[in-house]
Amino acid sequence: DVAEYPDNVVIGIVPSEGSRSYPGRLIRIDRARDLALIEIVAGRIPAAAIYTGEVAQRQTVYALGYPGNVDLASAQNMTDFIRPRAPVASDGIISSHDTINGMAALVHDADIARGNSGGPLVDRCGRVLGVNTLVTRAEEGDSPFAFAVSVREVAAFLREAGQSYTGVPSLCVSADDARARAEALSIEEARAASQASERARAQQAARDERALGQLHEAAQNTRENFMAMAIALFGLAILSGAASFMYQSQNKPREWRGAIIAAGLLSAGALILFLMRPSVADVHLTRSDPDPLTQPGTPAAAARTAAAREIYGSLTCRVDPARGRITVSATSDTALSITPQGCVNGRTQYVRGAGGVWSRTLVPNQEATVTRISYDPATGQSITRRYLLPLEQMEAVRRQRAAGETPACTANATTLEALSQRETAIATLLPNEPNEEIVSNCGVVRDSPNANSPRATATP
Repeated sequence: DVAEYPDNVVIGIVPSEGSRSYPGRLIRIDRARDLALIEIVAGRIPAAAIYTGEVAQRQTVYALGYPGNVDLASAQNMTDFIRPRAPVASDGIISSHDTINGMAALVHDADIARGNSGGPLVDRCGRVLGVNTLVTRAEEGDSPFAFAVSVREVAAFLREAGQSYTGVPSLCVSADDARARAEALSIEEARAASQASERARAQQAARDERALGQLHEAAQNTRENFMAMAIALFGLAILSGAASFMYQSQNKPREWRGAIIAAGLLSAGALILFLMRPSVADVHLTRSDPDPLTQPGTPAAAARTAAAREIYGSLTCRVDPARGRITVSATSDTALSITPQGCVNGRTQYVRGAGGVWSRTLVPNQEATVTRISYDPATGQSITRRYLLPLEQMEAVRRQRAAGETPACTANATTLEALSQRETAIATLLPNEPNEEIVSNCGVVRDSPNANSPRATATP
């Protein structure tokens, strides 16, 4: 027994691929739950995530492990038992939730055999739903069933051992479902944008009608004022003409000439005012920008403003659960600090590609997961794509990464060009679809000294 005689037992961890095994050390054992916690002393392998949501009855599940009968059939010698190879996978459904010896368990019908104990029961996204522990015997035509220690018990065991883990509560979304959802969102967003455009045009038309009515009313008032002034001047011209006849009869040539001139000037003024009176029919509404969608306050204007004023600074990024495909990562808010030159967190240089999007591929030395992070400063959207690669493909990516210098933040054009070429070369080695895609909306942290965004007080 490893717990009673630790010096007489050697623990080895054999990954599903590679050319070596890793030594292990027993940290904790729980006989009631049939669980043990083993530390990998050297080396690292990708950590699995635990699904912390509700496991539904009749949900499709997959049992992974190394059944002893498969080992016996495939092994040619003792070395084959410790040679890395892919685990055996079988699928089934959750039959029920039950309690076995006071332990919460999942009952399922995925095929397992002796040797599968300790192997995970996972969903379509690879999140752990339980740990397989028991299997019923199939006698006289009975269907066999298997029991898995539920994640509730596994999580409690890890907490008691002081071991942290990644818990994912979001439902599993397949790659096909993610694509269909993205297409549906695009259609819905296009429909919403079209409706917003129609509303904007209708509102602008109503404003135009009101503005044109006000212009017509103002023109009519001005026309009436011109007419009234012309009539008044013409009336004064008649009076001046009458005065000229009076002065002529009184033989007052000087006054007569003054009255005649006044009558002429007043008549000319009346005629000019009459001719200059505005016409309501000639009043039209004019704008320097005739498209209502580009007026301030409309969606198009907001998008144009966002594009003109890109979002940089100390950002807080919040995951958008309606987009992407979250499989094994936590969905908590993350911090991102990026400058207009593409320097991230003061140490990592990103490269700018098509559409002004900054991106960088992170290739770890030991884990088999490549992470590609992109950030669009025009929209404040960050996308993290993770690729879980086979060993040979992972080694090819590492060789490509090692082919050039890994620069810190820099403005050197030659270095940036070399980094861009290396990023392109790495991208060609990655699958078309990631295992996980996390879409986040980023906003500038309130009171950030580096904020230069119109959304400096908003965190999406």
